[in-house]
Amino acid sequence: MPKPEKHVFICTQNRAQGHPRGSCVSNGCADVMNEFMSEIQSQNLFDRIGLTNTGCIGPCKLGPSVLVYPEGVLYGKVTKDDVKTIIVEHLLGDKPVEKLLVPTEIW
Repeated sequence: MPKPEKHVFICTQNRAQGHPRGSCVSNGCADVMNEFMSEIQSQNLFDRIGLTNTGCIGPCKLGPSVLVYPEGVLYGKVTKDDVKTIIVEHLLGDKPVEKLLVPTEIW
């Protein structure tokens, strides 16, 4: 497998319902992960984009969280409807999606 140009990490942290920090699982991270997998497959981007599910990235109340490297860009409150935009604009177009960025005071 060649080194990917971008690597996407999706928080799939699961905490008990009502936990004070919240949980990306309770905010729909599975839908986001599945949509990334589907889009990467349908666009045949396996050699360009790495995709990894991960534990807690940090700002739990802003989940689902999506972290993109090598830039270190963190997106929050991502929905499956945002995935195509992230892929087209950021992963392929090198322009982060401003409306989804976690505030700089947090990340």
